[in-house]
Formats: sequence, C-alpha cells, structure tokens
Amino acid sequence: MSVGRGLTDGRLRLAVPNKGRLAEPSITLLREAGYRFESDDRRLFAPCENFPLDLLFVRAEDVPEYTADGVVDLGITGSNLVEEKASGVETCMALAFGHCSLQVAVPDDRPLRRIQDLEGRPVATSHPRTTARFFEERKVAVELIEISGAVEITPLLGVADAIVDLVSTGSTLAVNGLRAIDTILASEAQLISHPGLSDEKTRRRQHLQTMLASVIAARRKKYVMMNAPADALHLIKGVIPGMQSPTVMPLADPAMIAVHAVVDADAVWALLGPLKAVGATSILVMPIEKLIP
Repeated sequence: MSVGRGLTDGRLRLAVPNKGRLAEPSITLLREAGYRFESDDRRLFAPCENFPLDLLFVRAEDVPEYTADGVVDLGITGSNLVEEKASGVETCMALAFGHCSLQVAVPDDRPLRRIQDLEGRPVATSHPRTTARFFEERKVAVELIEISGAVEITPLLGVADAIVDLVSTGSTLAVNGLRAIDTILASEAQLISHPGLSDEKTRRRQHLQTMLASVIAARRKKYVMMNAPADALHLIKGVIPGMQSPTVMPLADPAMIAVHAVVDADAVWALLGPLKAVGATSILVMPIEKLIP
C-alpha cells in the first residue's frame, strides 16, 4: 500500500511519535493491543495488516497540530504538548506511560526559593505558551527565553536565571546543578482525536480505544490461581482485597477447591505469604494479555 492510498481510502490515520521517550512505548502498546504492522527507524508510514488503521510517524511536537488540522484522525503525544499547542483536539484517553512533569527549576547555588523570587528575571523554556500562562496567572513578570535544545545548560551559560522543563526522575536536574521549586503541570501520553470524525471513523476509534484500554488494564493486574481447602474460601476472600466473587472449581478431592482471581499487580507479591498461611497451595501468578471490563 502506498502512502497516498493510505491517506485517501477512509482508513483511520494515527500519528505516532517517531523518536523520543514516547516512541517505543507507543509502538509496544499498539502491538500488544493486537495491531500488526512493520516499523523501523526510517519508516514514515505503516499500514496495519489486520485493521483499517494507518500509522504515520512524526515528531511528537507536531502531533497536536496535525490532529487538529485533520491531517490525521488520531494522535499519540504528551499531554504537555497538547497544552502547549493549545490545539482544538479531543482528548480520548490517558495511556499510562510517559509520565513526567513540567517544572520550574533554579541553580542550587542561588537563593531562589519561590517563583515570586523570579520577578523580572530571565526564564528559559521550550514550553513558552504554558510557561507564560503559569507566570501570568500568578502575576509574576518574567522574561521568557524560548529554547529549542537543552534548556538545562542556560543558567550555566548565563542566559537565564531559571528554567521550565520536563522532568521525569529529576536526575538530569541534579546532574546540572538544578533544583525544582514549583510544578506547572503533570503529563503523560494521551490518545487525542480530531473533533470532526465521521461516524465510521468514530466507531473505529472506539474499537481502538477498547483494545488499548484492555492492554492498559491488564498491565495493572495479575491472574492468580491456587488450590485450597474448601472450608478456607472465606479466609482467602479476606486476604485478597476487593475479591467478591472469585472463580471456584471443585477438584478430585472433594475437600479441596481451585480458586482463581484477578488482583492488582502491585499487591500480588504481598499476598503470597498470607494466602499460604490460610491454606492455599500450588499458587500460580500469571500475566494477563488483555482485560476488558
């Protein structure tokens, strides 16, 4: 299939980041959702083999604009970029990766503690619109300097007294002798949509959302299977939080049962000891591929 045909035959068009921190997780999520396509570092366009969906690989910064203009129907990008571009797109769902925050940071060796201390000072950022709104709302007048490259270096070069930049772990700030003094917004990857999709494309978008949501939900859960004495069922239900109606099956020994349950992935390892203590044996913990409520 050529790019031209892919853009004109009514297939759903999805813009995906071609590099950066959102690129690989986006591809992984789509593949885990069951969509089959080819991708590599040089590919700009990839049709899905098993669904009327075409992927266009573009800069994450361009995804909001392309989606708002109808160049593509859907996009995956950071919510910080949606906020920065102020584009008229519909936010469909959070994708549970790419978590970070847009923070105000200053050099460790300067006596700057609050954003009010930045009054009249130069602030460097690659998010000028969001940063301007933040300081205007707090009535702090600063000199904004728009930087497209490494913002962290600007205080060392004497270009700025503070920066506004995306922070994931804070290690980059620390390495560059910076510390955060305020947070402007929290960000994560989002699926966004052009607001004027046809009925057919809306249905396809809903299918895509269902498949993506099933993978995201499954990542947060584990499937636990165990054998236990039949009279211990009430104790097992007391150990596993929120378990109302587990799957219970009889075993060859009438005094024993098999219990299956879905539990939070973060809690499962803390449950193993208590489950064994109330009589559970042969406990299996398995990943879930997709979970559709």
